[in-house]
Amino acid sequence: MVEQPKKRSRRGRTPAAAGRTSRPRQAEVARLAGVSQATVSLVLSDKTQGSAISDETRQRVLDAARSLGYVPDPAAQRLAAARNNLLGVFSFTATFPTDVQHSYYPFLVGVEQEAAARGYDLVLFTGSSSGGAGASRPDALSRVRLADGCLFLGRHAPVAELKRMVADGFPVVHLGRRDELEGLPWVGADYVSASGEVVGHLAALGHRRIVLVREDDDAPASTDRQQGFLEGLEAARLPGGPEAVFRSADPEGDLTPERLRHWLAEGVTAFVAEETDTGAAWHALCRAVDAAGLTCPDDLSLALLGSPPGDLVASPQATGFDIPRPELGAAAVRLLAARVAGEEADEPLVACVFRPGTTTGRPPEQR
Repeated sequence: MVEQPKKRSRRGRTPAAAGRTSRPRQAEVARLAGVSQATVSLVLSDKTQGSAISDETRQRVLDAARSLGYVPDPAAQRLAAARNNLLGVFSFTATFPTDVQHSYYPFLVGVEQEAAARGYDLVLFTGSSSGGAGASRPDALSRVRLADGCLFLGRHAPVAELKRMVADGFPVVHLGRRDELEGLPWVGADYVSASGEVVGHLAALGHRRIVLVREDDDAPASTDRQQGFLEGLEAARLPGGPEAVFRSADPEGDLTPERLRHWLAEGVTAFVAEETDTGAAWHALCRAVDAAGLTCPDDLSLALLGSPPGDLVASPQATGFDIPRPELGAAAVRLLAARVAGEEADEPLVACVFRPGTTTGRPPEQR
């Protein structure tokens, strides 16, 4: 015998539901609708397709749930799906980059917006409790497994730990190129083409000797910029090779006004610096120019392969290119969500936008 629904109050809830303080359960919905709890679970999880549940029964369950004020338990739903609807974000920096002036911050804007659009919450993991940028302990990244998958960003990542996660099948994505670890999905910007375009701009202005200033490491972003720089020189038929690249572990200490004047005396008329999260190369180049009593673009031209550091944003706009960081963050979330769902996906390189700026002009001798 089918149990008849109880009389509702004027507000659409039973008298018992109107005065209760605890969350109604599916068993109560089943009793009120006169069906099994399994039927209630199918209807409320919207899994009735292909089952022998009539429209009348489905409606009765929905009416009963509404009258009781039933709201699905999100934790139970996530456990049933063996997922938490959580995406992790791990930054290999000593503190998480929440300052709007930090170069990583726009990445996070894109990450947050895309995650929200896809119904995911974010868990932000700082590197401080696992050694900051080093994250060298064997279990340094184990906490990220609390999420369904994790997005990593930073120039220097613990390859062994990431390799272990990839081997375990845990969904991970690195924001930035990471070819050295087979099987690690990543999204990145086309730094090679963008850097070559900057060199082409300088060559079109008449510069015939150009030097790249960069930090002394093998981060893929630095390698890509140098590759694009050298390819740009080759395309413009300008001198390249080791003499065209100044690589230093301490740009602030090694790039002196005397060294700068020596280059100018040898015929160098333009300098290009790479962008990094420290901004060391660009800072060193700008300070050396100031200390030497020179100005750009009157005495020499300067260009930046990326965006200026936060503390130099108000300075004359540097010629270079802008990295579409929010778009990269969104692309990383799309790729990670696909990995969490067990889908094959790929994200193409994101193009950078050339920025004319005011720090470049024709060489002094051509004016």
